[in-house]
Amino acid sequence: MTYRPLLAAMLAAPILAPAFAIGAAAQDAPTDWDSVVEEARGGEVNFFLWGGADNINAYVSDYVGGLLEEEYGITLNAVPLTDTADAVNLVLSEREAGVTEGGAVDLVWINGENFRTMKQGDLVWCGWTDVLPNDDLIDWENPAIANDFGVPVEGCEAPWSTAQFAFGYDSARTEEPPRSIPDLVEWVKANPGRFTYPAPPDFNGSAFVRHVFYHAAGGVDGLIGPFDQATYDAAAEEAWDILNEMEPHLWREGATYPTSITQLQQMFANREVDLIFDYNPSQFGVFVEDGTFPETTRSYGLDDGTIGNTNYLAIPANAANRAAAMVAVNVMLSGETQLEKARPGVWGAPPAIDVSRLPQDLQDGFGALPQHPSVVPAAELAETALPELQGEWVSAIDAGWQENVGR
Repeated sequence: MTYRPLLAAMLAAPILAPAFAIGAAAQDAPTDWDSVVEEARGGEVNFFLWGGADNINAYVSDYVGGLLEEEYGITLNAVPLTDTADAVNLVLSEREAGVTEGGAVDLVWINGENFRTMKQGDLVWCGWTDVLPNDDLIDWENPAIANDFGVPVEGCEAPWSTAQFAFGYDSARTEEPPRSIPDLVEWVKANPGRFTYPAPPDFNGSAFVRHVFYHAAGGVDGLIGPFDQATYDAAAEEAWDILNEMEPHLWREGATYPTSITQLQQMFANREVDLIFDYNPSQFGVFVEDGTFPETTRSYGLDDGTIGNTNYLAIPANAANRAAAMVAVNVMLSGETQLEKARPGVWGAPPAIDVSRLPQDLQDGFGALPQHPSVVPAAELAETALPELQGEWVSAIDAGWQENVGR
């Protein structure tokens, strides 16, 4: 099932400005859950999300959409994106046209710079998360949950999943993959044409570049907090030198880069490259099971750590169906729905909720989940997890790569 025609129509349609101004009322949140459900029943939700993985699309459209239809009569319209910024820009264009109600986007899968943009621009609805019954399952005392790339969440979004970057290789043709950034540089030189990465701002390509940037900075500690130009300049010079040193040894001698993680996945499947990576390690297992990757695919973390984050669900301030969006989020936060999402054959995404707060049978369900041999255990990755940077850092690094490496 695809909803790309729906997205195209939304982006192409003229935006009509109503005769009222944006006001504080647009941010008012309900306090009674029963009233929210009553308002939502029989409605619909336009859910904008990255659409690059068939298994994720199926989980959202079929499983979550099926629950919403069965329990509440709510129709879930999944609107796949190649870049979450498209949804942010749509909300922004509506805002500039004075559309404060009836917006096209009801719910968006988001984090990082896109969330910072929406929050700073008063484009996101806040103060609603604690109304959800399943908010009790969220550990808001955890800084990794309460802060999105260093930006306080403050009731403006609800966590959906956690993720951590991992590398992958085919053990049948690569005996020992590189396990640190310096080792990777040397491996690339010794294996010309067998490695590349998607050009930022592709999400995964950008994350790979940040790993090099962390290494160039001598670790992540000096980068935590607000953006600092002097610190950036010092690390950037070294990072661009490392990446430019690698470039002649990349796939096609670095003359061009993949444009997306999807392209890199296909290149690995076709044996054009020998190393791959993904911010969602469960994808390695999914691709093995569907025959895209060989059964000998294995994933791993770096000895000096890999970056992890939390991703979220946000409701724009001008959403047309805010009550239905709240119900959808509450369903997606339930123990049963998070457990289904965590199944290796479904998505394999680690839960954003605190599993210890669930009934024992659901805790046992999480404990009994099989570990796919191609997927590095999340607990193993977490031992050396690295934090994400605030959005201004990410934007500067992406722009710096384009200027100093991509050209």
